[in-house]
Amino acid sequence: MLRFILVVIFLLLYFLLGIPILGILWLIGKVNKRSADLAALRIVQWGFKVILKISGVEVTVIGEDRVPDEPVLYVGNHRSYFDILLTYSRCRNLTGFVAKKEMLNYPFLRTWMKRVYCLFLDRDNIREGLKTILTAIEQVKNGISVFIFPEGTRNKGDELSLLPFHAGSFKIAEKSGCPIVPVALNNTINIFEGHLPYIRKTHVVLEYCSPIYMNEMEKEDRKKIDVYCQKIIKDTIEKNHTLV
Repeated sequence: MLRFILVVIFLLLYFLLGIPILGILWLIGKVNKRSADLAALRIVQWGFKVILKISGVEVTVIGEDRVPDEPVLYVGNHRSYFDILLTYSRCRNLTGFVAKKEMLNYPFLRTWMKRVYCLFLDRDNIREGLKTILTAIEQVKNGISVFIFPEGTRNKGDELSLLPFHAGSFKIAEKSGCPIVPVALNNTINIFEGHLPYIRKTHVVLEYCSPIYMNEMEKEDRKKIDVYCQKIIKDTIEKNHTLV
């Protein structure tokens, strides 16, 4: 329980002190937008790293050097809110997450999320969902990577199971021409969700798989890119299961 309390205290202080910082970033952005964007990214990453440290999370990272130095579409399996902290804290360049629209209900959180190019997906409205995907395509074309969990929600099933991937998520790569980087996460549910409300010291494995370029794929594989990527991630979490 102590870890949970410390994380809550840190978040309260972060959001409180973040109010003037957001103002400073706004001023910097008037002079140099990219510098302000990168500063916002690093500030958020610092906060995530502090939370991971408080929580006692130990991470084994595999294949980070496989991520190309260009905008990409990250796709990962999703079992914990900590998946976001683990992955976003390691992004080298500007990256926005695709999150559920309900995150807009949290004032300070949504402000920071918008500041680092996160997008908000309405899963119940097809037209609004399409608008979000189109915005993500434009962000990639403008040099900003996008991270999405194609399962659409946190998977509460067996550790090695995956929910079906939503094919629409991959339109971001298809239409922008960016590479897809599958990301496999093991054991993240045991940080928090597996024993609410306690945060427990946990070892997790994070692997970046080899990038996929859709224009180099066979036609049949391109048609089933959601299944293709799901299999890569599933095979990877099964391979890494013994490491946790």
